[in-house]
Amino acid sequence: MLEGAFGSLYGFSETMVKTIPLILCGLGVALATRMSLWNIGAEGQLYMGAFAATWVALFLTHLPSPIILPLMLILGFMGGALWASIPGFLRTKLSVNEIITTLSLNYVAILWVDYLVYGPWKDPRGYGFPLTATFPPVAHLPRLGNTRIHGGLLFGLFAALIIYLLLKKTRWGYEVKVIGENPQAARYAGMNLERKILLVMFISGGLAGLAGVAEIAGIQRRLKPGFSPGYGYTAIIVTWLAKRHPLGVLLVAFLLGGLLVGGDTIKISLGIPTAMVNMIQGAILFFVLGGEMLTDYRIGWKDRIDKKS
Repeated sequence: MLEGAFGSLYGFSETMVKTIPLILCGLGVALATRMSLWNIGAEGQLYMGAFAATWVALFLTHLPSPIILPLMLILGFMGGALWASIPGFLRTKLSVNEIITTLSLNYVAILWVDYLVYGPWKDPRGYGFPLTATFPPVAHLPRLGNTRIHGGLLFGLFAALIIYLLLKKTRWGYEVKVIGENPQAARYAGMNLERKILLVMFISGGLAGLAGVAEIAGIQRRLKPGFSPGYGYTAIIVTWLAKRHPLGVLLVAFLLGGLLVGGDTIKISLGIPTAMVNMIQGAILFFVLGGEMLTDYRIGWKDRIDKKS
């Protein structure tokens, strides 16, 4: 697995390709967890971002070429952000648990994209395959040399730096931390919890939406079903391994990107199913959570005194 992910220029470049959406989704999930919000819906937000960007690439190509990509990025961000705002609204107004709503909306988003590529957006010249027409060149993210590493990497690095500075250097970041640790104290201090929750969920979903834009404009260059191998779910592991730190997300996303590429390598060279990668990811998350429990709590023995009546 190490050889396949890091042992060659091709393997390294493919690891970076997997790293890009993991960075963006991981940053979104990490930001939400800073406020004790469990955004399990990064996968669906990624799909909605890809859907919005595809609409631009397919139907707005009559616009001036220089604004196509920026418009795809903006609408992709908004697609994921608005999709995440639904659970945020339900949490603030009706006290609905965001774990349930974000997870449920994943299936709605994925099936919505499936409907489009199997139905109205299906390429009539695609020989019956469920995919859209190829995006025009003006809707492609630039790539680095002969590799598949694309401009989405810059978005991820820039977003990590911005989120880090916001959380560490601004009043808004301090309020996010306080609300996440003690919402009662934050409310007593006059902080508007509802507004902060909506804004954090909006940004969190927008970052996942950008991941969808990066994947379809930089790699796929068309919309098709299953274009994400579960980046939004893997981002949850990225977040916890990085201890919810924006800069830590960069390193952990790179390592888990290598794990995904290594999984493809062992399937090709050894015939081991790629499900092994999912098992390893699950084991990593299990041990991380278990390790936190053992560091936060101490197990002790207490003598039991039986009292006789």
